[in-house]
Amino acid sequence: MNSAEQSGIGEILTILELLAAEAPPTEIEDLLRRTRSAGLDAAALPHLERAERLAFKVHALFARRQQREAELSALVDTARDLTLPYDLDELLRTITRRTRTLLGLDMSYISFRDVETGDSYVRTADGHASALTVGYRVPYSSGIGDESINSSVPIWTPDYLSDERLRHSSVLDEVVRAEGLRAIIAAPLKFGDDAFGVLYAADRNVRHFTVTDVSLMSSLGDMAAVAIEKTRTLERSNADVADLKSGTSRAKSQLSEFRRLGELHARLVDLALSGSNLNALVAQVAEALQGAVLVRDMEHRTLTGLGTIPAAKDAEMLRACHAAYARRTPVTLSSGTWVAPVMAGNEELAVLLLHPDDPLDDTGVPLLRLAAQSIAVLLQVQRGEEAAASPFRDELFEDLLVAPHRPAKQFIQRARRLSIDLQRPHVVVVIRPEGGTQGRAASWAASYARRLDGLRSIQSGCIALLLPTSDSSAAARAVSEELTPLLGHPVTVGAAGPVTGPDLVQQTHQEALRCLDALVALDSVGAYASPKDLGYLGVLLSDNRDATSFISATIGPILDYDTQRMTELTRTLDAYFAAGGSPTYAAEALHVHPNTVSRRLERITELLGADWLKPEQALEVQLALRLHRTHDVLRQKRDDGAPAQADKPEH
Repeated sequence: MNSAEQSGIGEILTILELLAAEAPPTEIEDLLRRTRSAGLDAAALPHLERAERLAFKVHALFARRQQREAELSALVDTARDLTLPYDLDELLRTITRRTRTLLGLDMSYISFRDVETGDSYVRTADGHASALTVGYRVPYSSGIGDESINSSVPIWTPDYLSDERLRHSSVLDEVVRAEGLRAIIAAPLKFGDDAFGVLYAADRNVRHFTVTDVSLMSSLGDMAAVAIEKTRTLERSNADVADLKSGTSRAKSQLSEFRRLGELHARLVDLALSGSNLNALVAQVAEALQGAVLVRDMEHRTLTGLGTIPAAKDAEMLRACHAAYARRTPVTLSSGTWVAPVMAGNEELAVLLLHPDDPLDDTGVPLLRLAAQSIAVLLQVQRGEEAAASPFRDELFEDLLVAPHRPAKQFIQRARRLSIDLQRPHVVVVIRPEGGTQGRAASWAASYARRLDGLRSIQSGCIALLLPTSDSSAAARAVSEELTPLLGHPVTVGAAGPVTGPDLVQQTHQEALRCLDALVALDSVGAYASPKDLGYLGVLLSDNRDATSFISATIGPILDYDTQRMTELTRTLDAYFAAGGSPTYAAEALHVHPNTVSRRLERITELLGADWLKPEQALEVQLALRLHRTHDVLRQKRDDGAPAQADKPEH
């Protein structure tokens, strides 16, 4: 063996030593570079290069084994995590987080199949930006999820939107595009023959998944499916155990319920007949039936309640009320709430709603019926008391309207005996029901006036209300919104006030009637209004003729602006209307540049709002300008005449 061969063997041994020391491949490359530079014999060089290639393969094998060991370790950790006790949502969050981390991707999510609708919905997601939120529904028979279910193996694509091999849907493509996803891999979630969902992992860059990635995703899908099914089975078992415990408890308490049913009925009736209020009676019912209780009158207004009743759709509630009255027995809603009719003979008085903490047993429904009867007794007692006081209340209001010149002190004393303070601000609301339903409207008005501590009267086919408030517009709106649904067709409502004291009640009633007549004349049957709602018409209809308030409400911001800043917005507005709405002609009349007029008009828009040029509001603005100009002229005449009167010589 010559020296060159010995040198080549020495270099190969050095490479083996580097491999044994787990040196990086760069040191082997450096060794070969130094050997070539030292002039290694050409015959030994191929052996050395082969040794280098083999060393690199050994290094790659070591790296793959280390990577595989790391993946297996992470997979074992994941399997250990999935064996911990979770509720279903927490388990799904753990699965998606582990999947995204193990594969080093941007996002992971799980979709479940909805058996009823046939589509799928996102149950949980990790790393999402905006589109793939929990609850998002996508077609089940499209995308790689459906293919993974059908083939029972993971399916992947390096770039979803450009992959023509897949069955695309516009809904799914849109959400993928919104999330910015490119590479997607999906593994089926199956337990036995039941394919209940799909585990997804996705990246926002193009990526070609390796065999290792696919194998890892398959293992994650299998483990996740087992863990999910185990958790769902455990939750069902816990629910069954809870139901059994609840059933046993109800069975034990049922015997005692039967024994105390008669005693409770007697106690509720005694409360109703002894003059107790409705709140106390409802509290007893809620305690006895162990649930939330609500009592509503025939206009669906709440009379009293205790606890929270789940909201129900109006149509379902209406059907339940009709069924309860027709059968004269409680019925139940889909939410578990019971609807019991409160009746006196054949007369429907109210409805009793009960949402029990636990489903009603055999004694619960009869007890609910007895509770409704007790409430009916109490409402009848209260109705008798109200009927005794009602004629005196109606007579007081009628005297205020037809005999206003009686001493005010007499009216105030009569009202005080009825717990009414006429010295508070009151408004008058006049109602004209359409369609021949005055009787029902009058009955409602009596109840409404009593509820608000007001008075009711019927004059010339119209129903009048005297209500303690200072906002006539709000009072008219409240009456219209409550009475219209009750009658099933529109009612026309006029209002006026407020008024303090009994002296001006008749005058205010006349103003409310004029508002009502104005609505009819304006072809606005079914509307509501007060003088301030009618703009300049309100000035004409009001006995006060308060033009100053109309001017202030209409162009007050412009007048204040001119006064504070010494500007000429009012004069510009006058010129603008005089010029027929032409800024150019208005500028000529004002001797200013058109741009100046335009800027002033922009300022006027800021002060009056964007709608000031609409025909109706523009008419009110012009009328307010004319009234303001007239006031200025009259004031100037008074100012000019005052000194002249003072300077007249004495005779």
